[in-house]
Amino acid sequence: MSIGFDKLLGIHAQALTLRSQRAEVIANNLANADTPNYLARDFDFKTALADAVGHGDLTATHSGHLRTGGGNPEDLLYQLPTQPAIDGNTVNEQQEIASFSDNALRYQASLRLLSNRFQSLLSAIKGE
Repeated sequence: MSIGFDKLLGIHAQALTLRSQRAEVIANNLANADTPNYLARDFDFKTALADAVGHGDLTATHSGHLRTGGGNPEDLLYQLPTQPAIDGNTVNEQQEIASFSDNALRYQASLRLLSNRFQSLLSAIKGE
């Protein structure tokens, strides 16, 4: 009987990849916080994860996002500004820092769950 690698690890392997990509997008927003007319971007993590694991039927939207594409990380969404800037920049630094921190914590959680899963598999292989 053969069990697929994805079955053993669950969604956490895909989640790590997507969290890493989202960290890059958020970091790019923060790096451009003072760039005139820069439009903050993000992607719908839940939809991207659902697409990555083959469950595209999940729908998740965020009231701060304007939909321009699907759940693919390459289909970045524009964020609707909560407080418009005079120079046209839509980056809200406090919100981006909070999003970055939340994403980092969730990345660490998935990493820890994967680590525990590997430890369990290793124990099973050794017969412990």
